[in-house]
Amino acid sequence: MTTELTVLALAALLQAVQFVLMAVPANLELAPGQTLSPRDRDRMGGDLVDKLSPRTARLYRALTNHFEALILFTIAVLVVTLGAQSSPLTQTCAWVYLGARILYVPAYAFGWVPWRSLIWFVGFGATVLMLLAALV
Repeated sequence: MTTELTVLALAALLQAVQFVLMAVPANLELAPGQTLSPRDRDRMGGDLVDKLSPRTARLYRALTNHFEALILFTIAVLVVTLGAQSSPLTQTCAWVYLGARILYVPAYAFGWVPWRSLIWFVGFGATVLMLLAALV
């Protein structure tokens, strides 16, 4: 397995950890009737996320953000792997992406300004650089 695929697997496991980090406090903060419901806004009196504590809501947004980032990273890993373009640069970029995503969780949860945005940009930049490296 390529380094990039290994990092992709670890990023997917990070996604699972993030889900637990968000779901446990969310279920403790909200009644089971709310978390088990179809979550219709009109029946709930708004969005369920709005009823979470600020930190749990941040963990929810960090989880959602990783779903979005993971799509582009997965594309980059597939392009590099299927195109046989793995290199020390793309391998380093993959590890940088994962490191940034790991740091992003506490940065978002604890509201590190402006570090959260800078950490996000490092992960995004590493992903874009992987794609560019695969094309040259």
